[in-house]
Amino acid sequence: MKGKVISYISRRNLFKFGATAVGTGLVTSKLGIDLLDAPSAEAKQSLSPDNAIEQLMQGNKRFANQKTKQPNRGSFRLREVAKGQNPFAAILGCADSRVPAEIVFDQGLGDLFVVRVAGNVATPEEIGSLEFGTLVLGSKAILVLGHSSCGAVKATIDNKPVPGKIGSILEHIKPALAASKGESGDSLKNVTIANIKSQIAVLKTSTVIADLIKNGKLKIIGGFYDLDTGIVTPVA
Repeated sequence: MKGKVISYISRRNLFKFGATAVGTGLVTSKLGIDLLDAPSAEAKQSLSPDNAIEQLMQGNKRFANQKTKQPNRGSFRLREVAKGQNPFAAILGCADSRVPAEIVFDQGLGDLFVVRVAGNVATPEEIGSLEFGTLVLGSKAILVLGHSSCGAVKATIDNKPVPGKIGSILEHIKPALAASKGESGDSLKNVTIANIKSQIAVLKTSTVIADLIKNGKLKIIGGFYDLDTGIVTPVA
């Protein structure tokens, strides 16, 4: 009788353990992205600029290959970032609706400090925002992200009258026209890439950003996003 009781208790405990394990597995499947894959705020702050850039590019690789993890998008993460933010990288991207940074780089809530404006131009307002994102919030990298078939770049090339304040944006892209003059190939792509480089140069005129770069706390790179493939190609 004693042996049967022990056997019953053992089976019962095994069942309870199994149920707990299954329950934990279900929770992990829902929150595992938040709890297991998501780097902590401390881990993000310890990232080097090169690590931050690599994390961005790996995320884009997952996106382009349709193998996204979609990290940091659950309720746990929502509550976590409500207390504060520690984005590991900043993006100066175009406002084009087809290039949402968090999706393109497979990141989530609180991961990226994103500044978006048509033509990904670095006006004083954008520069000030990125100074805040890097100096105050601690982003380790700034990626200036242009893309194929950019309407703002095309309008600059066409050089036709535009209504309202649109022209103020195009003025910031015009230096790229001269920089890419004489290049062979797709003129729209050439000017877009030249514009990425031009905006990087403008960002580096910020004393705040320049000081962070000088002290090894920040790197700025460019990227060209292909609307057809989803791939971001680094721009030197």
